[in-house]
Amino acid sequence: MPESKRRKQSTYTPPAERGSGIKEPSPRWWAPVMVSLMVLGLIWVVTFYLTAGGYPIPNIHYWNLAIGFGLMLLGFGMTTRWR
Repeated sequence: MPESKRRKQSTYTPPAERGSGIKEPSPRWWAPVMVSLMVLGLIWVVTFYLTAGGYPIPNIHYWNLAIGFGLMLLGFGMTTRWR
């Protein structure tokens, strides 16, 4: 029975480098702003619940929760870019 010819293997060439891959660290103000937004959002929501909806802004009622959670989400979103 005839044997098939062996294929020549090409030499390995590594993929081209796209850059150094090192990203710059975050600015000095990034971490304090990030933590402040999360804490401010938490204080906003706790204040809303402790005052039975009377504060921080009395006339918008449950939108106070949206503001508080929005502040916390901004802070948590900043954690994804922190280096």
